[in-house]
Amino acid sequence: MDLVYGTPYWPSTYKSDVGYSSLETDISCDCLIIGGGMGGALTSKLLSQRGFDTVVIDKRKIAHGSSSANTGLLQYTNDKTLTSCINTFGEEKGVRFYQLCREAMQHLAEIAGSLKTDPWFIPRNSFCFASVEEDVALLEEEYRTLQKYGFEAELWEADQIKNHFPFEKPAALYTKGDAEVNPYRFVQALFESAIQHGARIYEQTEMIHCDYDDEGVWCYTPKGKIRAKKVVYAAGYETQEIKKDRGAYLKSTYAIITKPLPDLSSWYEQAMIWETARPYLYMRTTPDHRIIAGGLDEEIPDQDQRELRAKNQGDVLLEEVKSYFPLDALEIDYVWGAVFGNTHDGLPLIGTHPEYPHSYFVEGYGGNGTVYSMIAASLIADAISGVENEDMKLFSLTRTSKPSPA
Repeated sequence: MDLVYGTPYWPSTYKSDVGYSSLETDISCDCLIIGGGMGGALTSKLLSQRGFDTVVIDKRKIAHGSSSANTGLLQYTNDKTLTSCINTFGEEKGVRFYQLCREAMQHLAEIAGSLKTDPWFIPRNSFCFASVEEDVALLEEEYRTLQKYGFEAELWEADQIKNHFPFEKPAALYTKGDAEVNPYRFVQALFESAIQHGARIYEQTEMIHCDYDDEGVWCYTPKGKIRAKKVVYAAGYETQEIKKDRGAYLKSTYAIITKPLPDLSSWYEQAMIWETARPYLYMRTTPDHRIIAGGLDEEIPDQDQRELRAKNQGDVLLEEVKSYFPLDALEIDYVWGAVFGNTHDGLPLIGTHPEYPHSYFVEGYGGNGTVYSMIAASLIADAISGVENEDMKLFSLTRTSKPSPA
């Protein structure tokens, strides 16, 4: 699958001193992780820390799949509001999902602070505005719901927005406890840490297929076999080529990053900005004074149209940014498109599947993929360690598209 088209920015920000080879012999391990992106990196760190002999393989170079296209907005709030989660899943499950996202944000902050390589993890607040007047009631209801269940949020009215930003909107939610990150540096730093705990990483090593028996898994690669007691599939959106999930679907999304700007003082607290419209526009800044903007989700274009489509959609995104921040020096420096996955019910897919023995899946589909990957890594590390966690059931791969309320 062609996951990324165009030129992502993040790989230009980090040159690794660590070289990864491809697998050219037969090996064995406790846990095999298939996928060298965010899900695989977080899971490898937790498993190796717990003393499991962990091997990671990726058919590309490490972090050169979706992680290179990730725009690095980390939020406990979701594409699916807490109000909507409660309406869909019931109060207990809906609130627990948001609690897990908030706990994952805290866990990500702890991990980021422990890494040798700086992942550009910076605490930020989030600003979600009403795209149209009709969406104000939705934000008001969500504000009351967040407050009721202990999630810190402020409801801003039009005058307050006008006093803090160079644009006008009828209302917004201002939430705290989020962060921005450089996902490429984060993945590289996580693997560097996992190596310190004994993990072995092989890039440009493709899984051809896996066989299962009573004792574990045989994974076949072009030049060697891997014998593992457990396997974690962290292949991101390419999981759909391994195991098609009826509750998941894939789209194309687009992003730009501007050239460095001399002045971003009009951007209040460098908050991460998004909106109630679907698909939504989102924007954030970077430590080197650039603006990242993304959105315009659509059906995946034909192969020969993707590069051109990314460029055209990039131009649209730049005009959107200018409408909010009319800065003289706004120019595109990097533009890219990428495959983006979501689920029909709004929750990621995490855990086991009856047709894949000794296996776990990390499918952090949705706008909060890194947060979901953190939840998945924690749950799977617990499961492999023999710790039962009821939260895994919330993300079952075999759930119906619309779970019954609790």
